[in-house]
Amino acid sequence: MLAEQLAGYYKTVWVPEYAREYLNVYGPSYNEKDILTIAQGQLECEMKAMVLASGYLFCDTEFIVTKIWSEVKYGSCHPWIKQQVERHIYDLYLLCDIDLPWEFDPLREHPGLRKELFELYCAELNSRGYPFHVIRGLGRDRLDNAISVISEKFENQIVNTD
Repeated sequence: MLAEQLAGYYKTVWVPEYAREYLNVYGPSYNEKDILTIAQGQLECEMKAMVLASGYLFCDTEFIVTKIWSEVKYGSCHPWIKQQVERHIYDLYLLCDIDLPWEFDPLREHPGLRKELFELYCAELNSRGYPFHVIRGLGRDRLDNAISVISEKFENQIVNTD
């Protein structure tokens, strides 16, 4: 939801989580091979959206999430996904805190591992030195916090919000 809201605020496009689209078509049962297909589909969607973006491009997910998802689910990750984590580096990662209540969704897994997964994402981003900020808050506060972080990070860059 945050990526879509940010795209609306900055009048640009966003890339939804391709895994949702894929699993809605092929069903919630998947295997390790599907994760690679999903990662490749996510990259393809990003590349298509990049030509439509004005200013920023917001992505609902990225390769670190996919890498950790695969490692938690299967104990390993396809080398192509690991390569993308290193090659496809974003200007800023907005990591949503787990301060929102968990909501049931048939495609969501591991409601009891939210804290552990959040810590894995933080550790991965920290170990790589990738620029990230944890976004907290409920409702409009969450969006406002994200906008504030983006403004601080890119204050010298011109972005069209008219």
